[in-house]
Amino acid sequence: MRRAFYTLDVFTDAPLAGNPLAVVLDSEDLDDARMQKIAREFNLAETVFVSEPKNPANTAALRIFTPGRELPFAGHPTVGTAVLIAHLRARELLKTEDIRVVLEEKVGEVVCIARHRQGQAMAAYFNLPRLPERLGDAPSKASLASDLGLDIADIGFDAHEPSLIGAGTANLFVPLKNLAAMAKARPERRAWGENGGPCLYLYTREVMHKGSAYHARMFAAGWGIYEDPATGSAAAAFAGVVMAHEKAADGEHVLTIEQGVEMGRPSFIALGLHVENGTLRGATIGGSAVIVSQGTIDL
Repeated sequence: MRRAFYTLDVFTDAPLAGNPLAVVLDSEDLDDARMQKIAREFNLAETVFVSEPKNPANTAALRIFTPGRELPFAGHPTVGTAVLIAHLRARELLKTEDIRVVLEEKVGEVVCIARHRQGQAMAAYFNLPRLPERLGDAPSKASLASDLGLDIADIGFDAHEPSLIGAGTANLFVPLKNLAAMAKARPERRAWGENGGPCLYLYTREVMHKGSAYHARMFAAGWGIYEDPATGSAAAAFAGVVMAHEKAADGEHVLTIEQGVEMGRPSFIALGLHVENGTLRGATIGGSAVIVSQGTIDL
């Protein structure tokens, strides 16, 4: 069967930056094994397969695959697919107003808002379908230092300590003292994410781009992703890191996380926090996306 596909660059307003994504349309008759093989063929961080939603009130159902496994939820596939569907189904309307897109993912229903402002790239943001939660204890600083080729003093800054937090996928968050420690780290010593384990997310408050709040890198060789240019699901869980280690005041906050810079694919993820009485009540992930290519596959 011939089916259409698109590729997009997500969390960027310019082609050939951000995190590349493949989206395959009309995927109802594809089984799990076939989807996995197609994702391996595209060999991007994630490939999305779009089908009709189970609930007719929703927009579409998604399956999300890395080259090595299926994910219940991922951020840049959600943003990119929301932008693409809004563009394909309501291109003219999108130029004048925001469009609500509800995507059925393994984690649950994800409500997205797509927008396209004159002179700007298309963009979308979504409400987190699940708020971050601690998943257990993180490894000790000594263990992490050994795994990463760092000194213990390189790990941690201010009140930030290593933590294991998820909002749909598991993430091991390791705060590093500065960009020098980030450059010194050797994450290739381990296949992070193997056997269903968490990805490794390194972050520091020292940044390369004005306006960014944090600089990050993500590694998950065990998921088929050595390094990811932009990781929306980890940014979603990072809301839990902020709440655990920062004194976030009540109200609305937007933090920009820069990622992928070392890979030559700078990405900028907008993390929105809604805090009430010192508690995280809601969060959003958003960013721009650009369509790069389109075609068909005969499978």
